[in-house]
Amino acid sequence: MQIDLSGKAALVTGGAVGIGRGVALALAQAGADVALTYRSHDGAPVAAEIAALGRRSAAYALDAADSAAVDAVVDQAATALGGPISILVNNAGGLLGRLPIADMSDEHWHKVIEVNLFSAFCCTRAVLRSMPDGGRIINISSVAGRNGGGRGAVAYAAAKAGMHGFTRGLAKEVGPRGITVNAVAPGLILDTPFHEEFTPPNEQQATIDGTPLRRAGFPADCAGAVVYLASDLGSFCTGSVIDLNGGTYFS
Repeated sequence: MQIDLSGKAALVTGGAVGIGRGVALALAQAGADVALTYRSHDGAPVAAEIAALGRRSAAYALDAADSAAVDAVVDQAATALGGPISILVNNAGGLLGRLPIADMSDEHWHKVIEVNLFSAFCCTRAVLRSMPDGGRIINISSVAGRNGGGRGAVAYAAAKAGMHGFTRGLAKEVGPRGITVNAVAPGLILDTPFHEEFTPPNEQQATIDGTPLRRAGFPADCAGAVVYLASDLGSFCTGSVIDLNGGTYFS
């Protein structure tokens, strides 16, 4: 069966680089019109790539934890794509720094939770107000939400574990409308700013050496799972957390 997302309007937060970029392009290649948001990296080049595929596209600078700004961007994206958002990918997030709890400020803790969990709430709430029945919500989580994360990542792990609860609770809430809600929990994914900035090469290699498949993942590995969940093939999957870590962690 061929996946065809033609006529679907998708919104990918944090879609300028890494996993978000891979997901946005994969959805467009499957036929969807795609809008994306960005914060630190310009999303216009990705929107141009999507347009080159013959899809409607748009890119918006956005702090995804600013609820008023999120509401405005969701409305703008629906207008640009010609209809309400039917596929939402909550990908915006980040580690923000490796700090032990004893040295962590209140501000750092709250910021990590805002960027990784509150942002998903803001974007989901805004999209659900007009999402058609049968829509798809896909949250990009992390293996950290399963195993507690690596060095100095307690706040990040807590936020991602919270995303798993958010995913399952929301799946129950919107299931009667045929809307599915799932999470994808990647392990070590290279070609992303996340690990380039916060995980030294020796730590990356140690993770790879401890992975049954003996390799890191890449954005395309995550994008494939997201496209499946966004399609009719994934219509009976909801409230699930899909582990994409090469076997590093078995749930």
